[in-house]
Amino acid sequence: MSGNILLIDDEEKLRSLLKRIISLEGFTVFEAADLKSAGKMLERESIDVVLSDVKLPDGSGVANAANIRSKYPSVEIILLTAYGNIPDGVQAMKNGAFDYITKGDDNEKIIPLLNRAMEQVQLRKRVAQLEQQVGKRYSFDNIIGSSTRIREAIALAQRVAPTDTTVLLLGETGTGKEVFAQAIHNGSKRAGQAFLPLNCSAFTKDLLESELFGHKAGAFTGAMKDKKGLIEEAHNGTLFLDEIGEMHIDLQSKLLRVLENNEFIKVGDTKPTKVNVRVIAATNRGLQQEVDNGRFREDLFYRLNVFTINLPSLNERKDDIPALAAHYLSLFAAKTNSRLTGMNKDFLSQLQQHSWKGNIRELKNIMERAVILSDGNELTKENLPLEFQQSAPSGADNNTLSAFSLASVEKLHIQRVLNHTRGNKTEAAKLLNIGLTTLYRKIEEYHLS
Repeated sequence: MSGNILLIDDEEKLRSLLKRIISLEGFTVFEAADLKSAGKMLERESIDVVLSDVKLPDGSGVANAANIRSKYPSVEIILLTAYGNIPDGVQAMKNGAFDYITKGDDNEKIIPLLNRAMEQVQLRKRVAQLEQQVGKRYSFDNIIGSSTRIREAIALAQRVAPTDTTVLLLGETGTGKEVFAQAIHNGSKRAGQAFLPLNCSAFTKDLLESELFGHKAGAFTGAMKDKKGLIEEAHNGTLFLDEIGEMHIDLQSKLLRVLENNEFIKVGDTKPTKVNVRVIAATNRGLQQEVDNGRFREDLFYRLNVFTINLPSLNERKDDIPALAAHYLSLFAAKTNSRLTGMNKDFLSQLQQHSWKGNIRELKNIMERAVILSDGNELTKENLPLEFQQSAPSGADNNTLSAFSLASVEKLHIQRVLNHTRGNKTEAAKLLNIGLTTLYRKIEEYHLS
């Protein structure tokens, strides 16, 4: 194992001995005789583990452990005590030390201990890398689109992100409200803390109360132990409340207390719990109308409505469809090991003419389906669902032509699915969501191979 070790001890002979032992294991060792020089070394070099004496000429190694942990959170500290002093060891652990050993007598324990500390450092570095990757994935730069409406929404979100201001995201279902909420969180000083989403429409009133605020043991039947709610779990981070308009009005007053006083009372508790949490809420409902109808508290509405961002529907930003479709094509082609390289003009034209009631979520599903059904190098309009393809030419009898058009598209679609399954009729019937007997009847009716 490799890594950088900082050895702090004012006894030169002991330093030399430890350096020789540690270097033979592949570690790079830096030396310091006191806290001052150790501080300079930590500033200059990328240190992974500090191995420090407790008693130093200019201070205590135990107290210094806390200073190092506050400035360099990824660094692990091992302390060397002269006599195995238990109070020193206890305080060292409280100050963030990885471990402590008796100076001089435990040299054979140093290498295994350093290896364990280094494993902890490397694990922490990998976690940090993963968090950075997630942060990039949910950054504003990764929100696809260059239309005026989406760029305006992004600009507003970027302005509010560094603050702790409550944000209300308005928009139809499937417009990317959670993506925006995650980007706002990752653009804030809370980025390294938890981002916890909750869909308020997915729970009954009682379950939602328990999920949000937690409960004490014995608060209700089945509450065998204390449970933290998401508000408490999101302490120092961000709580995203999707579909806030669906929250029962009895719970709205409890949420208002969190927003105004940074505290709440768990179910079955009598004492308030203090929290520091940022709330981002979202809804596809008109909250002002809900207030007028008595289904949403007016005071909560005004508390949530501090900074509102309206997300455009996909029908309001159709210029972004080619870029969004290309993104999902690349995503699903990679997942299915497809040789697809693009989309033809007719396919894109059909996408841009469609009325997207499900917005980006619907487009994503359409693209996944098209990629699965495609047999060529590019997506064509034949890879789209029936509703995209049913168009009756003018000048013909509408009733006759409508029936003929549907049958033609159904025949084509069944043939393409059979091609995709390489003639496996059982698999084709599953993909078509019809019975095997029905598929055989259709094959005979349409004279399919």
